[in-house]
Amino acid sequence: MKNNNSSSSNHINNLDSRFNQTLRNVQESVEFRNIFEKLFMGLVYRWVSVAKGVIRGICLFGSWDNEGKRKLKLLKGRSFPGKVSLTRRSDPLNSSSFQERCPDDERSFSDNDIGPSDLTDKSIEEQDQGSGKPHNSATTNKLKSSKPNTENTPKEVPKSTMGARATDSARVMKFTKELSGPTVILETLREISWSGIPPYMRPTIWRLLLGYAPPNSDRREGVLKRKRLEYHDCVSQYYDIPDTDRSDDEINMLRQISVDCPRTVPDVSFFQEKQVQKSLERILYTWAIRHPASGYVQGINDLVTPFLVVFLSEYLEGSMDNWSITDLSPEKISNVEADCYWCLSKLLDCMQDHYTFAQPGIQRLVFKLKELVRRIDELDQKKIAEKSSLFLERVASYVVEGYGLNPLKKKPVSKHMEEQGLEFLQFAFRWFNCLLIREIPFHLVTRLWDTYLAEGDALPDFLVYIFASFLLTWSDKLQKLDFQELVMFLQHLPTHNWTHQELEMVLSRAYMWHTMFNSSPSHLAS
Repeated sequence: MKNNNSSSSNHINNLDSRFNQTLRNVQESVEFRNIFEKLFMGLVYRWVSVAKGVIRGICLFGSWDNEGKRKLKLLKGRSFPGKVSLTRRSDPLNSSSFQERCPDDERSFSDNDIGPSDLTDKSIEEQDQGSGKPHNSATTNKLKSSKPNTENTPKEVPKSTMGARATDSARVMKFTKELSGPTVILETLREISWSGIPPYMRPTIWRLLLGYAPPNSDRREGVLKRKRLEYHDCVSQYYDIPDTDRSDDEINMLRQISVDCPRTVPDVSFFQEKQVQKSLERILYTWAIRHPASGYVQGINDLVTPFLVVFLSEYLEGSMDNWSITDLSPEKISNVEADCYWCLSKLLDCMQDHYTFAQPGIQRLVFKLKELVRRIDELDQKKIAEKSSLFLERVASYVVEGYGLNPLKKKPVSKHMEEQGLEFLQFAFRWFNCLLIREIPFHLVTRLWDTYLAEGDALPDFLVYIFASFLLTWSDKLQKLDFQELVMFLQHLPTHNWTHQELEMVLSRAYMWHTMFNSSPSHLAS
């Protein structure tokens, strides 16, 4: 009996010990599970954080182009026309400083630069040797450039009133050497003028680039004197006559010119002087009478203003805000008007159909602009896809699809404008008609026209690339606007704070796209 009781108690003890062991095992499993869950959630949290960082990087890569921060891998370590040198960024990107430098109310640069690569910093350099843009020579000649300055410059570059590259001492020596010879080689002069001309040399060089003054220095003074006398005779013959000797069409044309002259560059006080407006009126009316195929067309009045400022700078010193044309003698005023007249004639010779009936030349270039922007959009989308690895694409799609922010599905500018019903002709017509004079601050116009005149007869085609670069400067902004907002934005572009730095970026992108597409017209085919 005792043995039975002892065996049963032993059995109960064994059950208790097994139950306790099982309970301890369960508790340890629960604790282990809790620990595992914490570790797993920690790993998930870290991966989500990494994924968010990756997506921010992709979004930033797709939109950040403030003052040319993205390096062009194709041209890494080189300098090219436009005084911009691209070098590797030595310090990490500071998002707070980026936000400070790109406020919402200011323009945002486009991500449509060719060859997306590592994020880099752009350094502005005053080079010992400048690269130029030849007139119409082979592409290989265009790629001649100076030694790049590989050292990073300070992050904040002070704003200047004139292009640093145009006033570089080595470049000035090049201009001086070229002008001092008995005969100027125009191809060389075009090449070194493309990136900017020293202001005090600009009047002489513009006359040479346009073919108004002959390259031979011995003949130059005599030709200018004869041309100025010819203009004076034209004014006496066509302008200084009573209205009774004019036809009705001529009277209406003169009336329209007199209405447009006070509207010319209204934000510059110098052009509001009566004497300046009278000079503009004489130049425009004489040109219109001598070119009956087009006559006077609104917009031509803007094209005279750069010539007037540049040729007056030979006689008037200091800032244009302090100029007064009444300080000049009638002979000097007549000489300036003559130079403006002949240079305007030379400029418009290569774009005559821009100002004839229905202006077919401008309509043709607007169509080319639309096709070029479409092709650049396609190129940009392709390069973004190529640059992103398969893993990054999957992570990006997984993390940001819920937020609708997938940067790899970014809509092209041309496609967005088409969906909104905005035609390029609605905003780009004025750009071609006035050559961007109304779109940028007037103090930048003469620098832009250095490049225009260096292009020579190839200017109309190159305008397409400049205007594409100009439009895509606001690529990110444009994709967020509806039709009405697009029209208002493109009519009042935020360029009032632009310096030479922004203009050089526009010209540099235009030069690169011209190099890529101009010799391959099939790339622009629909």
